[in-house]
Amino acid sequence: MPRLSVVVPAYQVADWLAESLASVLDQSFRDLEVVVVDDGSTDGTGDLADRIAAGDARVRVLHQANAGLSAARNVGVEHATGELLAFADSDDLVLPGAYQRMVASLDASGSDLVIGAVQRLHGTETFMTPLMRANHEQPLTGVRIDEAPLLLADVFAWNKVFRRSFWDAHDLMFPGGRMRYEDQPAMTTALVLARIDSLVEPVYQWRVRDDGSSISQQRGDIRDLADRLRTKLWALETVRERTTPRTARVFVRRVLPIDMWEYFRAVPGCSDDYFDLLRHGVNELWLPDSVPFEQTALPLRQRIMGWLVGRGMRRELEEFLVWLDGQPSPLPTREVGGRTVVDHPYADLPELPPELVTP
Repeated sequence: MPRLSVVVPAYQVADWLAESLASVLDQSFRDLEVVVVDDGSTDGTGDLADRIAAGDARVRVLHQANAGLSAARNVGVEHATGELLAFADSDDLVLPGAYQRMVASLDASGSDLVIGAVQRLHGTETFMTPLMRANHEQPLTGVRIDEAPLLLADVFAWNKVFRRSFWDAHDLMFPGGRMRYEDQPAMTTALVLARIDSLVEPVYQWRVRDDGSSISQQRGDIRDLADRLRTKLWALETVRERTTPRTARVFVRRVLPIDMWEYFRAVPGCSDDYFDLLRHGVNELWLPDSVPFEQTALPLRQRIMGWLVGRGMRRELEEFLVWLDGQPSPLPTREVGGRTVVDHPYADLPELPPELVTP
């Protein structure tokens, strides 16, 4: 039995699979198996995986009719035999030495899972988001989520190693159906239940594709919006049920709204159904009696967008976006009654919350 099983779902990735699997198989940590699940690919992905497996006994390939990412991951977990469990996407890269460091951390701490930092990979350039960088400024050992609530922003499956006993004890799995953002429900549940190690070092590179196929390039699709709001609601319910009120408030203020601006930006030209769903989602997730959207920790311009959406002010939002694209950073200010306010088009609305005019 190998110590570590790495589950790799694969669909239409013939251009990237060989490089991705090489990054796993060339790790300094050798005691592993790789379970590739070919999810009904038609571009030669399955044949390529079979050829790689023929040259390395640590690789097993499962072929199935196309069922989606979650189903492929779940099937891979069923067939994985290792004491530890990891995931890698078939167009991304695991950085050298990643599994050696992560397994060593679990061996030393006895924790349930370990997290490493993630770099975005665009062509040959890499970068790290500010929150990812902040979460990995210092190592953490055996913490609970109430001690480090911002780790709830790390809902990726592939920069972690789990104890298989922990995974099975809590019946963790990815949600069924062809749903986007399927990492978030499973990873949020894992994070609120686990003792966690967090490493400073990057362990994974997440590829940004230029072919328009990445999820982040499809924010104007109403199906994408529906899945995003659904997974956010699931995560919020889990956090409220299983963590302290303080952790839940941090989650609602700083984690839950992180990517909403992309959907606000997609409003010009969207359907009425899209805008109605977006407005409903904002008002369902950010409640006036707890944390309204204008009190989140987002930059001011994003909070103004969310406030306009929540009030159904589509025309005003579209006008604000046009205005915003012509503004410097920071936004212009002016003096009113001895105080400084941000000089945006809706700064004088009597119903505008004070948080949306304060620089």
